[in-house]
Amino acid sequence: MKRIIIYLAVCCIVAVAGRPACAQQKGPDEAMAQGIVETVAKGCEKELKTYCKDVTPGGGRVLACLYSFWDRLSDQCDNALYGAAGQLQRAVATLSYVRSECWGDLNAYCANIQPGEGRLLQCLDKNDAKVTTRCKRAEKESGLK
Repeated sequence: MKRIIIYLAVCCIVAVAGRPACAQQKGPDEAMAQGIVETVAKGCEKELKTYCKDVTPGGGRVLACLYSFWDRLSDQCDNALYGAAGQLQRAVATLSYVRSECWGDLNAYCANIQPGEGRLLQCLDKNDAKVTTRCKRAEKESGLK
């Protein structure tokens, strides 16, 4: 069971944090991803130095390394992976909530904007006078604004 949970956590974390942009903290989604990466890096510091020191970061390789040593991970590292999976779940829920509440505004004012690096939120900010109250409330409640 422990192996399955670690595998799921690794897959989820790689989905967001495996992108090179996450280290640049350009937008709120990248900032969330960076927090997830830091949780794993701090909690699994011993394992990363012991088992994964020669792994080139990026593309989820470090997390794949941790997964390959799942049976040797400390409780601290396990807890960090569980914590990171929880952070990821909350981040995805937050972004999904804002997306659903702002869907009409995004289609009306930001349809030609490439997602990522905070560009959609910048577009909503630029069109603030026209954005619905519903969307503004979702941005505020989620902490994205």
